[in-house]
Amino acid sequence: MARQLDEQIVGRFPVGRRLRVLDVGMGQGTQALRLARAGHEVTGLEQDATMIAAARESLAGEPEGIRERMRIIEGDGRDTGVHFLPGSFDVVLCHGVLMYVEEPDPLLAGLARMLAPGGLLSLLVRNGDALAMRPGLSGDWTGALAAFDTTAYRNRLGLDVRADLLKDLTATLAGIGAPLHTWYGVRVFTDTAADGAEAPADLETLLAVEEKAGRTDPYRGVAALLHLCGVRG
Repeated sequence: MARQLDEQIVGRFPVGRRLRVLDVGMGQGTQALRLARAGHEVTGLEQDATMIAAARESLAGEPEGIRERMRIIEGDGRDTGVHFLPGSFDVVLCHGVLMYVEEPDPLLAGLARMLAPGGLLSLLVRNGDALAMRPGLSGDWTGALAAFDTTAYRNRLGLDVRADLLKDLTATLAGIGAPLHTWYGVRVFTDTAADGAEAPADLETLLAVEEKAGRTDPYRGVAALLHLCGVRG
């Protein structure tokens, strides 16, 4: 997904431009730190205290120049208007958040308002059109059959959450002024890998395969996750 995001940034903004980035629901700060290391000004917004502590610990180990380019704010992604002025960011990330939000449209509208004209909105969501894939590939036929008729599922943390349909998000993004520019699949072949499994010796080949599948039909349509990129008009 980092490669996909970099492709969109390089294709949209002048090389060397220091971008203003907002990472909503940044978790432990993996993407935020990566972009700060690349020279961008990054703001991470997170409400989970454990995640904030992990992000601050990681940031503390970075050189001073990177620490100065990243700030961490405790808050809910639905309250971006409280923390920031409209149009304050060139790139807004919201990765792995929508599945926990019962009504995502107000959140998405708020994120779009944070974007400057021409800004990039990057979303990572659970693919509601492919919920039967994981139980089916695992031999859970009852679970696979039930998954065809719902966008609800139980994640690996044991939480009951929700997935999104590509057609619905496409319509939503158009309605909030950040129409879909392109989309990718994420975890096409590797979604059933065990948590904590060691990286294979041929990791680069695996990543190349996933990257290729994530931009190629029909493979991307059955990915576990969708990476959608909208552009503010």
